[in-house]
Amino acid sequence: MTSALELRRGMYRDSVRLMQVSRSVGAVDGVDRALVAMATRLNLDLLDGMGFDVPEEAGPNDLVIAIRASDQDALRRAREHLEQELAAPSRGSVATGGAATSHTFRTIGAAKDAATLALLSIPGPHVFAEATDALDAGLDVMIFSDNVPVAHEVRLKDRARERGLLVMGPDCGTAVVGGVGLGFANVVRGGPVGLVAASGTGSQQLMCLLHSAGTGVSHCLGVGGRDLSEAVGARSTLQAMALLDADPDTRLIVVVSKPPAPSVAVDVARYAAELTTPVQLAFLGRGRDDLTAAAEKALTALGLTDGDGHPTSWPSWLPEQSLVPRDGVLRGLFCGGTLCDEAMVIAAGALGPIGSNIPLEPGWALPADLRSDGHLMIDFGDDGLTAGRPHPMIDPSLRLERLAAELADPRTAVLLLDVVLGHGAHADPATAVADVIRAAGPGAPPVVVSLCGTDADPQGLYAQARVLAGAGAEVHLSNAAAAHRAVALVERHQP
Repeated sequence: MTSALELRRGMYRDSVRLMQVSRSVGAVDGVDRALVAMATRLNLDLLDGMGFDVPEEAGPNDLVIAIRASDQDALRRAREHLEQELAAPSRGSVATGGAATSHTFRTIGAAKDAATLALLSIPGPHVFAEATDALDAGLDVMIFSDNVPVAHEVRLKDRARERGLLVMGPDCGTAVVGGVGLGFANVVRGGPVGLVAASGTGSQQLMCLLHSAGTGVSHCLGVGGRDLSEAVGARSTLQAMALLDADPDTRLIVVVSKPPAPSVAVDVARYAAELTTPVQLAFLGRGRDDLTAAAEKALTALGLTDGDGHPTSWPSWLPEQSLVPRDGVLRGLFCGGTLCDEAMVIAAGALGPIGSNIPLEPGWALPADLRSDGHLMIDFGDDGLTAGRPHPMIDPSLRLERLAAELADPRTAVLLLDVVLGHGAHADPATAVADVIRAAGPGAPPVVVSLCGTDADPQGLYAQARVLAGAGAEVHLSNAAAAHRAVALVERHQP
């Protein structure tokens, strides 16, 4: 085994791009591990955990490169591939009439006359100054970064409201503005539904269901997962609702979120009643509609039903051999936090407590090793599992390792997992999952998959579904349907 460590002073790349570069270099034949990242404290700690000596002079404005390979030849190939990746231009996209044109800008001031929105993907502690500059330049702001202090978030959102602008985020992973997808975005048709989303994969699921039903969205305005908390008070949610209310192409506003703070939910409902455009509140939680039911209500409200008044039927793909349930427990392995939450709500109603790293109840939290003898669901996209590594939608290796272990565990009755398509996601996530399922061989527990995507996504919904079904998995476009199916299989063998 051989390794190389390099520090490039003053060389900046955004975090999303560097996640992709790290994954690409790590995939070079013979490479055991690769980290290409800004030298923030978090990334330097990760470097130390990989067994590399942390450069004393490294600072957050420097690029650190660490590669461990099987031999010098593999290391050379990795270096060559790295240089190609870093040389590829990183460009900003400017939305013009629903299309995206590419331009390169060095500062926000230079970009302000050509753009209407600034997307920030930089370390969270440094977001405030850049976002303030963008707002002062008259730009709406999408903050992909996480780890932004709540106090900064509140100040930025107040500043945006004073200027009639919108702050999307922090930790806003998905948006569609004027037909242009930002972050982890599926390719969906335009339509009359305007989404206000405090949930990334929750909005993706809704958009994909609406697309499958033949309609689409005017805009999807992400507001960040903390926006409906007591501390933030729905500042961006209310602003986004107002913007969509003024949009002549939006006939229905849908607000999607994990359970909000009760007092904030009341404020949002009160404000919704004052708007001209009808508003549907899709807040997940026990006793509330799941995302599929929310999509069906939206279709009904728009009059998009069949002759019998039913909104639609959701596609599924079945394997050649029917799934054979067995004794044991349910194991859910998710990339999307909201999809995991939705599945847990459904499963807990039938099976009881579900252990998780994002538990529905404090007493249901998994230990640090994320192991349990009972039912469990893990969100591999949670901040605790993505510190210093790419999101599992980009790099699925951590979840694939756990999938192989659960398939080999005799206690596992059914595996439930999501596969999320779209721009920014892995180029072929279905094949990676299918390879692990096939390797498990005969006698492995059945696998049920929630496939979140569209026929227009670069990976191709139907191609991905065929790969998964061909490996023996049962596949559903509706995450709720997949969860109900997995629960039903487990219940057949409950004592």
